[in-house]
Amino acid sequence: MKITFLGTGTSHGVPSIDCMINDFRSCPQGVCKLSETDPGHNRTRSSILVEWDGFSLLIDVSADFRQQVLRESVKKIDSVLITHGHADHVTGIPDIRSYTREKPVPLYGSEESVDMIRKSYSYVFEYPPCTGGGIPQLITNKVDSPFYLSDQKVIPVLVGHGDLKGCFGYRIGPLAYIPDMRTIDDENLKKLEGTEILVLNCLRREKEHPTHLILPQSVEFARRISPRRCYFIHMCHDIHYELDSRNIDPFMEFSRDGLKVEI
Repeated sequence: MKITFLGTGTSHGVPSIDCMINDFRSCPQGVCKLSETDPGHNRTRSSILVEWDGFSLLIDVSADFRQQVLRESVKKIDSVLITHGHADHVTGIPDIRSYTREKPVPLYGSEESVDMIRKSYSYVFEYPPCTGGGIPQLITNKVDSPFYLSDQKVIPVLVGHGDLKGCFGYRIGPLAYIPDMRTIDDENLKKLEGTEILVLNCLRREKEHPTHLILPQSVEFARRISPRRCYFIHMCHDIHYELDSRNIDPFMEFSRDGLKVEI
């Protein structure tokens, strides 16, 4: 199994527009300015590509989807998983049309997520179909229990993220991917037992957030799961991947756009 980190940033991305407008004066660790010369600090919105046995699975279709797949020369997408319906995770959906010209691509998510997508992009799913300009051919599937893609079992992991009732992480064989989470119950925590590679949100260093884990909480959660490797994702400009690496365990790492991991 191969994992490509298409994007590793929050909804703002790094550098953030806010910092640019303010001439980078309020950037906590100067990361936005550093991103101009150090690509390790440049973070597009979070998404990964998972590949095994010739099968290509996209998790989330981020606001930077077009840029990401061009950068990584992604030639095909066989299926899509959606973690939740927030804009930074789904607004690349119109551009997935280039991967659906020969046949429709199945898209999976919670009932809440699928309903949000079908409402936001009603022109894609309405009948008779919209003409002109091209639309993606997607088959939406509402899931709340394990199912199979190719020969891999996919387990939805329900997590707490603000007011959403259907925000998922996903367990796919040895991989667990959770880009947005603040809480998780014991039933869903058990689904993560035996995880080899954990990809986990880590919004910022210090100030607590109502809908995301911050660095000390992410470190504590990763220790609890105890995977072979943990890669932090969904990071804002508050995280400096070099300086803050001093405060994490050896099995943990701040991911970066374009990082590739083999399992």
